[in-house]
Amino acid sequence: MSTGLSLPLIDLSSPDRAAVAESIRQACIEYGFFYVINHGIGKGIFQKVFEESKKFFSLPLEGKMKLKRNDAHRGYTPLYAETLDTSTEFKGDLKESIYIGGNSQDDLNQWPSEESLPLWKDTMQSYHQDVLSIAKRLASLIALSLNLDDNFFERIGAWDAPVATVRLLHYPGELSDSDNGKYGASAHSDYGIITLLATDGVPGLQICREKDIYPQLWENVHHVDGAFIVNVGDLLERWTNCLFRSTLHRVLAIGKDRYSVAFFLDPNPDCLVECLESCCSDSHPPRFPPVRSGDYLKERLRVTYS
Repeated sequence: MSTGLSLPLIDLSSPDRAAVAESIRQACIEYGFFYVINHGIGKGIFQKVFEESKKFFSLPLEGKMKLKRNDAHRGYTPLYAETLDTSTEFKGDLKESIYIGGNSQDDLNQWPSEESLPLWKDTMQSYHQDVLSIAKRLASLIALSLNLDDNFFERIGAWDAPVATVRLLHYPGELSDSDNGKYGASAHSDYGIITLLATDGVPGLQICREKDIYPQLWENVHHVDGAFIVNVGDLLERWTNCLFRSTLHRVLAIGKDRYSVAFFLDPNPDCLVECLESCCSDSHPPRFPPVRSGDYLKERLRVTYS
């Protein structure tokens, strides 16, 4: 069962930070998803990133496999390499992707050759830097929405070498008979703090707000030109004691090529994630034990790729 919905629009250009923070709070409580507009990234930048993404996924499989995902989760993952819904009878989601981390002296990224894609590396590094800045601005507003200081995440060291990753995704349009019943991305929640998603306008993304109620109601998330689709991740849900929803979502395989670009903002691996004092009480005690961000993310990735 599926239907459509209208997610809240969050305007980052608004000078009223308190009002924006309150809007984010309501969106995270009710949906766990919202749109962000007027974020500062122009249409031309999105267009360039999607063009370079399509060029990469158009390369022969042999060339892409030379950049196969390493132990640091940087690089290429082919079709069927990942199963996001580990309870499903189907193994292997119908997508291919490539992970790109931030700039560092010890660069673990795997880049296509400049000979084949001369603009690729600079385009992706620039995009990573731009979206990281936006994600940190959003995190500051999220802190305000939880009645915390806007520098809360900086103060606890979350942004001391955070795990911030761009993931380019391609959902192929040509499907085989054996793919019947499979999803482009099977039902899952994201792992970290927030995800910022740019899409190409091709439909397929759905969310399920009540993940423990059956039958599940799936709602279509529509494309808004120039907007990021932002969603809450599991670590933020743990921090807020389930006040904010880490909403179940999936991508349908609709028989049409679909491209998207996800940006995952996760804390420093040593950052301790424990229930915020403002999100628990005697009648509503913490639901989760404290956990190191890196330990949590490592285990989720292990299960996903096992």
